[in-house]
Order: sequence, then C-alpha cells, then structure tokens
Amino acid sequence: MDYTASLYATGAEIGLSIAGLILLLVSAWTGTRYARLVTILAAAALFGAMIFSGHLMAESTAELTGDAFGGLFRADAFAGFAKILIYAATIACLVVTPKFFDARRQYRSEYPVLMLFGAVGMGMMVSAVDLLTLYIGLELSSLASYVLASFARDDMRSSEAGLKYFILGALASGILLYGMSLVYGFAGSTNYLAIRIAFADGFGTGAMFGVVFVLAGLAFKVSAVPFHMWTPDVYEGAPTPVTAFFASAPKVAAVVVLARMALDPFAGQIASWQQIVIFAALASIVVGALGAIGQNSLKRVLAYSSINNVGFILIGLAAASAAGASAMLVYLAIYVPMTIGSFAALLMLRDEDGNALETFDDIAGLVTRRPAIAWSLLLLMFSLAGIPPLFGFWGKFVVFQAAVEADMIALAAIGIAASVIGAFYYLKFVKVMFFDDRTERGIATSPAGHWAVLILAAVIVSPLGYLLTQPLGAWADRAATSLFIPV
Repeated sequence: MDYTASLYATGAEIGLSIAGLILLLVSAWTGTRYARLVTILAAAALFGAMIFSGHLMAESTAELTGDAFGGLFRADAFAGFAKILIYAATIACLVVTPKFFDARRQYRSEYPVLMLFGAVGMGMMVSAVDLLTLYIGLELSSLASYVLASFARDDMRSSEAGLKYFILGALASGILLYGMSLVYGFAGSTNYLAIRIAFADGFGTGAMFGVVFVLAGLAFKVSAVPFHMWTPDVYEGAPTPVTAFFASAPKVAAVVVLARMALDPFAGQIASWQQIVIFAALASIVVGALGAIGQNSLKRVLAYSSINNVGFILIGLAAASAAGASAMLVYLAIYVPMTIGSFAALLMLRDEDGNALETFDDIAGLVTRRPAIAWSLLLLMFSLAGIPPLFGFWGKFVVFQAAVEADMIALAAIGIAASVIGAFYYLKFVKVMFFDDRTERGIATSPAGHWAVLILAAVIVSPLGYLLTQPLGAWADRAATSLFIPV
C-alpha cells in the first residue's frame, strides 16, 4: 500500500478535518467573540478543498483512479465532481447564515465547525468504495446535521425538527446498516469490487433483502418516496440556512452514493434494482408535485419541490448508463444553485421587526415592495419548473434524453407529464408576488451576502447559464465515465 498516494487522494478530507479541529479549539477558547472569523476561515478551508478536489478530478484517468488505503476510498472524477458541488453549496450556506442567527443573538462559532465536519463526512461518502467507509462518512455527516437542525434552541419548531430528524435518521441508518450486514454476509466482503464479483451470477433471496434494505436506507437520505415523510416537517422547522444546506449538499452526497452503490457493487444485476429506482423516481415526481399544491408555507413548498426534483434525478440513475449518470450530475449541478438561491430569497423576506415572511399571504404583491427579490424568485421558480429558455430546462432535457436513449420512453413521457403538473405550484409564487394585492408588512433591508448568493444563483439559472453547457457537460461526462472504468 502506497501511503503517500493514499494521503494525497484523501487530501481534501484530511485538510478539512485539521481545519475543523483547529477551529473547534478556537471556538472553545473564544466563545462567540470570533464567530464571524471562524465562519470565514471555515469557508476558506472549504474553498481550498474544492480547488484540490477539482485538481484531483482533472488528474483522474483510467490508470489513475485515486484508490486509497487498500480499496477503502477512491478519489476519482465522479467523487471529485460531487465534492465540488458539496463544498460550493456549503460555502454558500455559510455566507447566508450569520445575519439570520445574529437577529436572534444565537450565532455561535460551533455552527461553521459543524458544517465543516458535515462536509468531511459527505466527502467520505462520495469517495467510499467500501461499506465501512460509507457508513462512517454517513454517520459523521448525519450527526452534524442532527445538531444543525435544532440549532435555534429557543425555537420549539427547530427542536422538534431536530428530534424528528434524529429519530427517523437513526431508523434509516439502522435499516441501511442491517442491509449492509446482509450484503456482507452473502458476499463475504465489504469491498465494492468483491461484492460485484460475488453477485455476478445473481442475488440470492437473502442478498436481495440486503440490497432492498440498503436502497431503502439511502432513499431516506435523498428524500425519495416512500421515505420522504420527514422532509416537509424538518425543512419547515429547521432554521432556514440549515434547510438550504439540507436541500443541497447532503442531497448531492446521498444521490452520488446511491448511484455509485447501484452502478458499482450491484452493477452485475441492474434489472434487480432498476425497477425499484423507477418506482421511486415516478412516485417522488408525482408526490412532490401533488403534495406542494395545497401548501401555504413557502418552506414546505420548497420541501416538496426537493422531493419532486429527486424524482427527475433518479430517472438518470434508472437509465443505468454513462449518459444517465452524466445527466444526473448535470441536473445536480443546476439543482444546487436553484435551491440555495430560493432559500436565500426566503432569508431576505423579513419584516422590519425581524420576523420571517413564511407564507404565500406574506409575499402578496412582493414585486411592489422588493422588485429585485421578486424577479429573482421568478427566474428561480421558472427554472425549477423546467420552463425554457431558463437553465433548469436543460437539466430536465438531458435526464429525459438519457431515459429515451435507454429505451425508457414511457418513463420519460410520464416524467414530462408530471413536470407540467408540478409547474402549477411554481407559478403560484409568480401569481402571488406579481398579481395579488400587496400586504402592509414592510420588508427589512438585506445584507450583502444574501444579495450576492441570490444574484449569482439567478444569473446561473437564467439563459446566461447555457454558456456553461459545454464545460459542465464535458466535466459531467468525464465524471460519469470514471464510474464505469473497470478496476
């Protein structure tokens, strides 16, 4: 085993871990006095890890797959693409956080440290090629997330969200761990390559149960139906910056883990898991679209939007091809700015007393009070709906194209029809903001960090985003191809 190469492949995780430990000591010594400085340093560490992951991705080849520590970890292009999205999303969420908690006098330097360790766990998850590495990364990320969900300690909804997330997350982790134990028992190894070889001739009944439990545990993490029930309550109750984080970075990590699991250790038996993924995709699209229609809470609508978007992402996975994996990555790359931008806009919707505007009634006539926020939200909602010529349309297009190329025409057709239904609740935002009579509640001025995130997201999802299609498509193809390189 080449330890130098292993340390190099895990450089991003090691660097973030060291930064997290140092910042944890700083926060313990200084309390809340230097919380802003800790946040800036955490963002800088994440930016460095993002650059390093991009460097590893550019170096990755068929001969240089980035395997580390005897096949426990792989820093290939597929993992590199995911890490860039995860770290970028975490940085954006850190930028919009301080002002939210400052208004409540609750911002503590432990917050960015928790997000940093959560990012370390997610980096381990997407690079894991062994069940043990995957579970350690998953639990590291989950434990940080449970604390973040209940970080607003004087808010009963936040405490409730944290408790629900912890109980249901622990249940899902138990299901996943039980599935892993069955897979290990029947394959005789926790290594992905050994599992793929062991199951090359098919799954026995016991092994199939293990696969189902593993997929069920991961489906909870991505908020796929029927394991989505926690999402609306947790997204609504958690502090809004935390909700933005949950809807972006952990979502990317969980989807990429699910894809690697399906297309690596279970690659020899695609037909066995493909039907499960197709059902989850269609159910998520339909439930996400219909569930959002009757909601009045803006955060619950975006929670159902997240469920709906997971369905479209899973269509790419269901194609079980390099083109499908590439389409899935492209969709994720567009989904992240759409989602974070939407939550940044919600963070900016506060009255002059600092109270959040959380319902459709609160944003009636928003265009006459804060036109820049209203127009930015219009771009984001239309892009989430997949309406051309906005960038979100391209994400849906490549996913449906991959499904058609895989002869899943019926799946693509149902997805297109469901996306039309789902456009209704996105259009509701526009109708309320632009055509309803304005309310009398004033809106407070927003900090520069919120504006920066919102404007950047709006520009990316606008037609200007199509300038990124060539490089984004090329990097997604490179990442997806690395997943299919035989080891």
